[in-house]
Amino acid sequence: MNQLGNYIHGRLTNGNSKESLSVYDPSTGEEISKLINSNLLDFEEAINSSKKVFLEWSQTTPLKRSRIISKYKELIEKNIEEIAKMVSKEHGKTLDDAKGSVTRGLEVVEFACGIPHLLKGEFSQNVGTNIDSWSVRQPLGICAGITPFNFPAMVPMWMFPIAIACGNTFILKPSEKDPSCSIKLAELFSEAGLPDGVFNVLNGDKNVVNLILESKDISSISFVGSTPVAKYIYEKSAKNLKRVQALGGAKNHLVVMPDANIDQAVDGIIGAAYGSAGERCMAVSVAVAVGNIADELVEKIYDKAQNLKVAPWTDTESDMGPLISKEHLGKVRDYIDLGIKEGANIIADGRNCKLQGYENGYFIGPTLFDNVTDKMKIYKEEIFGPVLSVVRSNNYEEALKLVNNHEFGNGTSIYTSDGEVSRHFTTNSRIGMVGINVPIPVPMAFHSFGGWKSSIFGDHAMHGIEGVRFYTKLKTVTSRWPKSINPGPEFKMPTN
Repeated sequence: MNQLGNYIHGRLTNGNSKESLSVYDPSTGEEISKLINSNLLDFEEAINSSKKVFLEWSQTTPLKRSRIISKYKELIEKNIEEIAKMVSKEHGKTLDDAKGSVTRGLEVVEFACGIPHLLKGEFSQNVGTNIDSWSVRQPLGICAGITPFNFPAMVPMWMFPIAIACGNTFILKPSEKDPSCSIKLAELFSEAGLPDGVFNVLNGDKNVVNLILESKDISSISFVGSTPVAKYIYEKSAKNLKRVQALGGAKNHLVVMPDANIDQAVDGIIGAAYGSAGERCMAVSVAVAVGNIADELVEKIYDKAQNLKVAPWTDTESDMGPLISKEHLGKVRDYIDLGIKEGANIIADGRNCKLQGYENGYFIGPTLFDNVTDKMKIYKEEIFGPVLSVVRSNNYEEALKLVNNHEFGNGTSIYTSDGEVSRHFTTNSRIGMVGINVPIPVPMAFHSFGGWKSSIFGDHAMHGIEGVRFYTKLKTVTSRWPKSINPGPEFKMPTN
């Protein structure tokens, strides 16, 4: 049995805890690893390591930090195949999908290489008579990231490269369901020349999360996960005086207008709804069919969904793999049962998906509901599986109202040939990320990722310039070099 520990101060460690967690292959249901469930001593070891090196690292010039990160980028590129296989084996997603997610994380590493430019402050001469003023951005201290199972490489790389580039040390608590690639990423960073202790990986369950949230030594928390947990992270972090960015759940709508290229819309919906078995926070889970396009749209989605190949990641022709766990498989099945009870029309039912030789795997096929209404739970709640709901709308105004009235505001898209409608939608949709004829509008690394409403808690989105602002504190300096003659005290508010 493979034993997985922590990565503390530049080395693998078995830790102090005698407790362990099981890691499964979701394609077979077999236990493949034992993971340390870290305790207080392990946590303190990570904290002490981070504290020990913080001063030295924060005073390292941004240019020297950038050179280490640039070397790190090269090492990830050389090892991308191995990292992707780690992701696929523990998560279940196809190898091409895993490679794509590593590449999107790598783009943030690439962005962080430009940190000397990104940390430049502002300068104003003569803000007052013979007085100059300038601003600088300085690191927070020890930062922590708590990351989800669905993107075990990409989401951590949204966080730690920028935090470390800004001069912070970083403790990563990855998902206990697929932790191996986080350890590999830490090893490669050390190989690139990162000083021991700047990046530590601490594995465990909710108890470790609470230790992180309650620690007075940790300055900030970055989190991606479900909305209830994001809200918990946000509230507890704020109570403990931490800066926090907590990204929560989603129910992303894709609006299809009558003038849309329907074949392009169907292709976009199929990939965005069923790719990675729907386990994406940017997955399309609601298709809003506007006007008379609905029947054709449903028929074409159904036809394409029947041709999707559900198989383990080792099958190079696989379109989608299993769900992450037996428990999550049960949850998704329950939602499908509920949708039928609520009166939605089930057009494609993935509950009976069985693969020869993989009967104990957590597979479920693409599922399609039609005539879903905004009163149904399958519409209101995040399912996080390959379940697509089609809602029929009489006109554009009704469709936009559906998008804006939903609790979540992570992402949305519209397929249309009308530039006026497109412009109105981008301006008036109350959603953080919007796509026009693009099914999954995930921003590039030099922009920022984040939703609105119950999809985010905290004031900062992730990566891009928002990430730099989150992982630094602003300091403004006002300076005067007066003549040797002392003019005496002043008792009025200085102006100019």
